[in-house]
Amino acid sequence: MFSERLQSRMVRLLTHKYLRLDNHGEFALPAANAGQEYMLYAHIPFCEQLCPYCSFNRYPFSEDRARRYFVNLRREMQMVAEQGYDFVSLYVGGGTPTVLPGELVQTIDLARELFSLREVSCETNPNHLCPQILDQLEGRVQRLSVGVQSFDDGLLQQMQRYGKYGSGLETLERILAVRDRFKSFNVDMIFNFPSQTEDILANDLASILESGVSQVSFYPLMASPSVSRQLSTTVGRVDYRREERYYRIICEALTRGDNPAYTFGSAWTFNKRTEANTMIDEYIVDFEEYPAIGSGGLSYLGGSLFCNTFSVKEYNERIESGRMSVCGSTHFSKHDRMRYRFMMQLFGLRLDKRQWQRDFGCSVAAGLPAEYGFFKAAGAFATEDDEQILLTPKGRYLMVALMREFFIGVNKVRDQARAALVGEERELLFGS
Repeated sequence: MFSERLQSRMVRLLTHKYLRLDNHGEFALPAANAGQEYMLYAHIPFCEQLCPYCSFNRYPFSEDRARRYFVNLRREMQMVAEQGYDFVSLYVGGGTPTVLPGELVQTIDLARELFSLREVSCETNPNHLCPQILDQLEGRVQRLSVGVQSFDDGLLQQMQRYGKYGSGLETLERILAVRDRFKSFNVDMIFNFPSQTEDILANDLASILESGVSQVSFYPLMASPSVSRQLSTTVGRVDYRREERYYRIICEALTRGDNPAYTFGSAWTFNKRTEANTMIDEYIVDFEEYPAIGSGGLSYLGGSLFCNTFSVKEYNERIESGRMSVCGSTHFSKHDRMRYRFMMQLFGLRLDKRQWQRDFGCSVAAGLPAEYGFFKAAGAFATEDDEQILLTPKGRYLMVALMREFFIGVNKVRDQARAALVGEERELLFGS
């Protein structure tokens, strides 16, 4: 699609400009705004297996290193509370948050003591869908999200997940056994993997429909340049020319027909029809501003992006000396904040024009004439009135491609922060 290629090129240029860490040193998060609802993101950077496509901050699991880290994560949580922040939602991501379930439970319990939480979302991996872990999470976690990526054994082997997490059939059987233990059970999938065929995708979709999970997120494969190089040597180069076709196959399988199994929760998240208000992985749709704790966490507050140190060693030292973990930041201009709002709300399928006018003092068309004109000319808007903008199917795909490029830009920020690692930590991730 020409419009997708043009859009992707422009987004790469723009994110290169404003998604970069301009300031380094010691930072504190800005004060909380009274009455505003926030979400807290907590990052657990430990995995039993490092996947070659992942750009998040992650380290090979070591129990001693992880236990010390969890203690300091709870200390940092208390620091944020002392700054006056309260949270209605907690998202625990990774890495693999469930590597030490006892420590995770202590962390969630402390968050419930400190904050006015209504919901907790937590990520995990297929091999952790077992009673000894889930028994501890049930009642504490409302939304469990498991990273499956694919049910195809060949793809799982290429992703270096088969040996650790088991076959696609084993994963499906685990999901069927536990899916009803949580208010919402999400499965993360990847499409447009280099060796993924349409038949493999169709089989993945059949497995999702068989699983009956309340939510599924189908992410396009996206990676920063450093991960792209590793991907090209292990599984091949990504072909974006077929991405729209694969996305269309996914949408047709999950949402078409007189009685579809799923409805759109966002451009790439699909909810069971009875779960329309379920939280999604892209919490930044529902919570435009959010602090993050933990090594490698990214906060967006007061028009600025803050990055926590990617060094677990430095993270522990900072927290144990009473300092916050933020080590870099970049400020968004008003125009950049408008772009961010435009992208996030349309990715969430509805742009609120009245809220836009209140917050920015102009219309969408006046604030972002180029972006607004491009999407309108491309046939992306299904509905536009005084209150809102809604998307056509073509518009949804353009938002998928836009978010893919945005997250690649975010991954470049992570690469920039990760480049500062030295010594043992650098060897753990990059070798000697």
